[in-house]
Amino acid sequence: MTTTKILVTGGAGFIGSHYVRALLGPGGPGDVQVTVLDALTYAGNPANLDPVRDHPGFAFVHGDICDTDLVRKLVGEHDEIVHFAAESHVDRSILSGGEFVRTNVLGTQTLLDAALHNAPRLFVHVSTDEVYGSLESGSWTEYEPLSPNSPYSASKASSDLLALAYHRTHRLDVRVTRCSNNYGHHQFPEKVIPLFITNLLDGRKVPLYGDGLNVRDWLHIDDHVQGIELVRTSGRPGEVYNIGGGTELSNRELTERLLDACGADWDMVEYVEDRKGHDRRYSVDCTKIRTELGYRPRKAFAEGLAETVAWYRDNRAWWEPLKARAHVGDQR
Repeated sequence: MTTTKILVTGGAGFIGSHYVRALLGPGGPGDVQVTVLDALTYAGNPANLDPVRDHPGFAFVHGDICDTDLVRKLVGEHDEIVHFAAESHVDRSILSGGEFVRTNVLGTQTLLDAALHNAPRLFVHVSTDEVYGSLESGSWTEYEPLSPNSPYSASKASSDLLALAYHRTHRLDVRVTRCSNNYGHHQFPEKVIPLFITNLLDGRKVPLYGDGLNVRDWLHIDDHVQGIELVRTSGRPGEVYNIGGGTELSNRELTERLLDACGADWDMVEYVEDRKGHDRRYSVDCTKIRTELGYRPRKAFAEGLAETVAWYRDNRAWWEPLKARAHVGDQR
């Protein structure tokens, strides 16, 4: 059996670590070795990788994707790159966009150059539906023009265009995924679902932006990882694949479900000033990945949300230090 060596950037974060655990855990492909490259910034948590740390096919490297020498060395030792590493919190990008440009744009370019100099390499670039901007009705296909509205989504759109340009110019095997809003266990507690859950578990109010009618499609982390793996193993070079969960909810509807799940009422909600440039609605059309690769979201939202609430209730030792260190709780 031929072993595929995969370099996973940002593999200590929420989505990346879940992907690594899926590859190396029970039910994984069995023919892979995985090296995680992660700078361990505020959202990277080594504990996320504890379940696979003793796996013979696992290695960890603490480093920065902007470190050209390190990246070229690691890429040269691997067959494929799955690129998760990114600054991803919109509110942080509004306060200061510089780190988002550095990591999301320059870091991606560093990886692409390394892949090019060590060709042939397969490069899966994990992106977001936020690059499309906001829409009132319908759903985005992969062929929509990009129209990002936040510094975060603009930096991700830039990295998407760079990745696709390396395919068109150099014929590098680049495959891009664009996912809707993720949720599930091990998510850093500044994101809306874990923030609301952990606040409510602590008896603290939750901040609801504006009128609460902004709409998002929710994708369980298990289904996102399933989609990424389909693209890695069966996707076409130079193509973009949307990955969605099929559950569109307004933030108000989501808040109501979280209140019910945590045994709280609307007295625990504090309406706060809306986020600058807040996109009204996201919705992705997943026809392409369904018809080409057989993707289907498997986790019903009600089931996934109940499991997520239970995980945070049972794993205070994981999230309490993170909230204390990052001063997360009433972040807006």
